[in-house]
Amino acid sequence: MAFYQNIPFFSIFLAMFSGTVSSVLPRKAARVLNTIVISLIMVASVFLTAILYEQGGSYTFMMGHFPAPWGNEIRAGALEAGMASFFCLIMLLSMLGGRKKLDEEVEETKHNLYYVLVNLLLSSLLAMVYTNDLFTAYVFVEINTIAACGLIMIRQIGRTIEAAVRYMILSLLGSGLFLVGLVILYDLTGHLLMSNIQESVKLIVANGEYTIPLLVTISLMSAGLAIKSALFPFHAWLPDAYGYSTVSSAALLSSLVSKGYIFLLIKIYYRVIGIDFIRSNKLVNVLFIFGLAGMIFGSLSAIKENDIRRMIAYSSVAQIGYIYMGIGLGTQDAMIASIYHILMHGATKSLLFISAIGLTDVSGCSRQFIQITGSGYRNKIAGVGFTVGALSMVGFPCFSGFISKLLFAQAALNNTAGKMLPTLIVLGISTILNAIYFMKTVLRIYTPVKDSEYPTWHIKDQKLYTVVIIAFVLCNLLLGLTSVFIEDWISRGLLSFG
Repeated sequence: MAFYQNIPFFSIFLAMFSGTVSSVLPRKAARVLNTIVISLIMVASVFLTAILYEQGGSYTFMMGHFPAPWGNEIRAGALEAGMASFFCLIMLLSMLGGRKKLDEEVEETKHNLYYVLVNLLLSSLLAMVYTNDLFTAYVFVEINTIAACGLIMIRQIGRTIEAAVRYMILSLLGSGLFLVGLVILYDLTGHLLMSNIQESVKLIVANGEYTIPLLVTISLMSAGLAIKSALFPFHAWLPDAYGYSTVSSAALLSSLVSKGYIFLLIKIYYRVIGIDFIRSNKLVNVLFIFGLAGMIFGSLSAIKENDIRRMIAYSSVAQIGYIYMGIGLGTQDAMIASIYHILMHGATKSLLFISAIGLTDVSGCSRQFIQITGSGYRNKIAGVGFTVGALSMVGFPCFSGFISKLLFAQAALNNTAGKMLPTLIVLGISTILNAIYFMKTVLRIYTPVKDSEYPTWHIKDQKLYTVVIIAFVLCNLLLGLTSVFIEDWISRGLLSFG
């Protein structure tokens, strides 16, 4: 076995171990350790991605070298390794961009706990990406839930505690549905490893037996993960969670947590059940309908908001709708578009949250639109960052959001299942609604005000913040300008899933 094949296991283990160590370290040491660990895992994941992309295919790693059912397996391909690299990059930039606000918003005695939660969140995301065992996936889904809930409520204000309770209630409902579906699937197949379950499912389908129980278990698992990823209308916790938690927490929750659940669902469709069975039984039609609804109602809610962070939060409801709409189309092109949108949304939404905090800091810390008027002049780098993020979300050429919407439109045009017209109509309406609330905000922050009572932003005191904004902007541009390569990478990864 080549040494590089140990990277997925070491990445998960290192993230969990650093969380344990952070609990006893001084605040600054825990912060440094967190930055180093994320950076090391990101570099190792990029290295693994390059190797697997060149070689093609994937490999499995038996933890402890014990086969199932005594051991556990990790599976790595170019898509999984690339997704791990992307998650680490966004987490690193989000933590660096929100570092200053963390000192203000979280009690100093709880900083260690914050880094423990971030490390646990990273380990759970990596495990969901790499695991080849469904029960292990469930375990890390729960770890992810606990870590996310802690990141929401660690800022001890009433709105975050209420949001954390809402999140926990809906998330536990989703976890329960997922677990029930997993139990039924285990009863049907007698396996927990994804590859073994897929072989058993093929036999069940070929024999025509237990079709209804199989459909029930897929529906339960899909519903559970859809609820956990805040698919409309299960998004009641999202605006307060994103709007009132620390800026780093908001960036992590919106960009990574829900995407980890969606990526796991895609793995289940391809590697556990088989995408052909999913398509033939029209199971994705429900996700398609809710995805379209989320695209519209999420945008309408964002338009009505007068709070910049809650507006960005409601925008996430719409963007999650895009992803599920693509999954609901049921074609290979649409699935590529959905995974690309995961990347686009992860890079852009973090940029928007990090930029927004810079705009509110020079507006008396108020998040109301009337107060942030002209803030793009008072904090130029934050204004540029927010404008780039807004243009990307609307679908301006050269940015990743344009490519994402173009891929969805192409997938709709190639769809032969009667979904072309509703997809194109809702895609057009949603884009117009995106333009209304994002361009309204951009115009607001660049509307001059006379004799502003707010202080001017001093970039020399915020070099790290400036570097993070620039890095996010470059990431967005690279996603848009290298889309051909990224599409090829996603396509190869999906082929190896099967």
